[in-house]
Amino acid sequence: MKKIAVIGAGTMGNGIAHVFAQKGFQVNLIDTQSTALEKAIQTIQKNLDRQIAKGIIDEASKTSTLSNITCITQLEEGVKEADLVVEAATENSEIKKSIFSALDKYAPANCILASNTSSISITQLGAVTNRPEKVIGMHFMNPVPVMKLVEIINGQATNETTTEAIVTLTKQIDKIPCVVKDFPGFIANRILMPMINEAIIALAEGVSDAATIDQIMKLGMAHPMGPLQLADYIGLDVCKNIMVIMQEGFQNDKYAPSPLLVKLVEEGKLGVKTGQGFYTY
Repeated sequence: MKKIAVIGAGTMGNGIAHVFAQKGFQVNLIDTQSTALEKAIQTIQKNLDRQIAKGIIDEASKTSTLSNITCITQLEEGVKEADLVVEAATENSEIKKSIFSALDKYAPANCILASNTSSISITQLGAVTNRPEKVIGMHFMNPVPVMKLVEIINGQATNETTTEAIVTLTKQIDKIPCVVKDFPGFIANRILMPMINEAIIALAEGVSDAATIDQIMKLGMAHPMGPLQLADYIGLDVCKNIMVIMQEGFQNDKYAPSPLLVKLVEEGKLGVKTGQGFYTY
């Protein structure tokens, strides 16, 4: 694989483009909004400067990384020569299905179609294509340039050749692949989100305040960030949506999002990205 197309220039998309480009891959970063693409390149530049300041890379590496990224606003143009497409659009099932249907039409027949989804069924995404055996999940962690894990999700139709290719590719970009099956929330969020949700329930019940709950988890469980602060960082709307997907997928109300989480989302208090969540930013 030499040519990678990344769909979505948001936080995850620009991070995925960054890591592939830094390893010498030709990357088409695709977004319908040119302003989003401009912002993505600015973010990548800042992250590269941060890597330079830490002595991880030099100026030549920054220059080559940026030269490997091409910004494109047209899906058909961006994927027509791709060996791999990584979709990193909004965490919405219908939006993703629409994208995968279009990818199946415009991407080369041998192209692997991957989703960075954190919770949506890979099997369902594959079902809207004529190549479900080449559809797979590549769930990167945020921030992508820093975090080593890539959770690789096999849909029911994903074949072994596709899985092996993505495992190999993941290692080539200095990430660690962990392969899982297609269940709601996969592994990372199936375990993480109920923990976050329980912390929110404890806060709502007045067991303790947000800072203390987070401090207990950091000091007692060696977590680098407390669950409420992490929820703010992820986005409370994203946390809520993942809980709903698991609640519906497992048909089990133990995954129901906390009423406090639902309330904050309804109020538009989504965490860091809106300046207010469990903390003020």
